[in-house]
Amino acid sequence: MAHQNTPKIIYHADDDEDDRLLFLDALEDLSLPAVVQGARDGQELLHTLDKNKGRLPDMIFLDINMPIKNGFDCLAEIRRREDALKEVRIIMLSTSKSPDNIELCHKLGADFYAVKPSSFQGLKDLLQKVFEMDWGSVQKSGSRFLLV
Repeated sequence: MAHQNTPKIIYHADDDEDDRLLFLDALEDLSLPAVVQGARDGQELLHTLDKNKGRLPDMIFLDINMPIKNGFDCLAEIRRREDALKEVRIIMLSTSKSPDNIELCHKLGADFYAVKPSSFQGLKDLLQKVFEMDWGSVQKSGSRFLLV
């Protein structure tokens, strides 16, 4: 596994600056090999993705409730694309536990849905789990869609 220590390129879109900083702190605390590009909303995320087409991210963490362009619209737009970006792993990371939101994210093509943990340790545990996944063998299914 020569690529295991290669830093993952992660995009994280969340309008809450504290949540973006906690995300960075959790990755740093875990010493996970990652380079994170943050965005304040879906529109900024899409703009950044278009600007950096030469290097696709390994995964995108996407909040739902954001101004300008919310996570649903951003997810739908990414999945409708005609380029390699539509295949990037997308993990919805939201405070919402609404079954309707979870189902909509699944239908729109997210790879996983995770309710934002209520503690820093919970966030670290979630990120550790995501980094340890064997993405090659992960298949989308309703029963394994929700990360807890």
